[in-house]
Amino acid sequence: MELTAVIDALSMLKEPCRVKLHSDSAYVVNAFNQGWIEKWQKNGWKNSNKEPVKNRELWEKLIELTKIHQVEFIKVKGHSDDFYNNRCDELANLAMDEVERNMLNK
Repeated sequence: MELTAVIDALSMLKEPCRVKLHSDSAYVVNAFNQGWIEKWQKNGWKNSNKEPVKNRELWEKLIELTKIHQVEFIKVKGHSDDFYNNRCDELANLAMDEVERNMLNK
């Protein structure tokens, strides 16, 4: 879900932008900040355990978006006192509640 959220957010931008992307997903942030992306590509999309990288198609889409936008990935601690991270969690929970209500009303 974290990958999809980042992709959807960057896809909404109408023109190339400089973005400070705050995420509590160490996987997403580290993939870029620690050079995992380059290693995966160099190793034929295999991780350090020589296994295929999961969600390759999503990673490739995100890579394309980072070629359009100048993205700085910033790790925030999840479920802490980061205002925006807490707000995102709140909105995600509200959206999930709405989906559940809609499914029950069908």
